[in-house]
Amino acid sequence: MSLTAGIINIFNLFYFLIILRIFLSWIPSINWSAQPWKTISEVTDIYLDLFRKIIPPIANIDFSPIVALIVLQIVENILLYLVQQIR
Repeated sequence: MSLTAGIINIFNLFYFLIILRIFLSWIPSINWSAQPWKTISEVTDIYLDLFRKIIPPIANIDFSPIVALIVLQIVENILLYLVQQIR
């Protein structure tokens, strides 16, 4: 597997976990202290909390994950560009 493919796979996994976290937050009966929900929450909330501190909820809707996904996409594109320039 090439470095580029590895970077893409890691970012895709993180995108998936963030989107899963968003959908799971709509289910009020989820026990976030039980596995595997706890691990998903711990891994994604570290990143999402950076944006939650900056972007307040509007009408009780948290838009920070949308911004977080856009920023993650930008970082991935920059990283892939830099890797291609090194080659």
